[in-house]
Amino acid sequence: MASFWKRLFGGGHGEPVIIVSGLPRSGTSMAMKMLEAGGFAPVQDGIRTADLDNPKGYYEDERVKDLHKMEDKSWVRNARGKVLKVISFLLKDLPEENDYKVIFMRREVAEVLASQNKMLDHRGEESETEDARMAEIYRDHLEKVDVLLRTRENFTWIDIPYSEAIRNPLEQADRINRFLGGGMDVRKMAAVVDPELYRNRA
Repeated sequence: MASFWKRLFGGGHGEPVIIVSGLPRSGTSMAMKMLEAGGFAPVQDGIRTADLDNPKGYYEDERVKDLHKMEDKSWVRNARGKVLKVISFLLKDLPEENDYKVIFMRREVAEVLASQNKMLDHRGEESETEDARMAEIYRDHLEKVDVLLRTRENFTWIDIPYSEAIRNPLEQADRINRFLGGGMDVRKMAAVVDPELYRNRA
């Protein structure tokens, strides 16, 4: 993949950082696994390991959680040409020095909340915010994210509906492949999608 990015982004910020983003529990870990199968290296530290809620792993780097308060974000530059998972609330905190290709996972808010509640139940915890209020917060947040994606000059993005990725993984893998310039193994990408993990449906 590196040679492709060098041809396409020979100047400016160089190779883009591939970002997988979305609300919590929206299929971002699945998308990371798809991209890994397709040929891109994920940026992850292995600190958060697989569990009952994400049996195939989280693909996270703990440094991302502190983007909003970091002064030195130069480490993100090392993710050029690789894939980094960034929750939607922190997209605005990515440093300006890079170009970003954002794969944004879209999932019904009701399903997101159901999945979150199941995760809290597994941990013996309870949500501090009622679902109706949380849904309102999420929808307002997604409107702001849409504006950010449309207006930030170093962002290009594609929306991937989680339900469609489950139902038609080959089609959505092909969309991601075309968005990133081609050359990925779309069949391997589609093969990692596990419909059995679609356990919370609206």
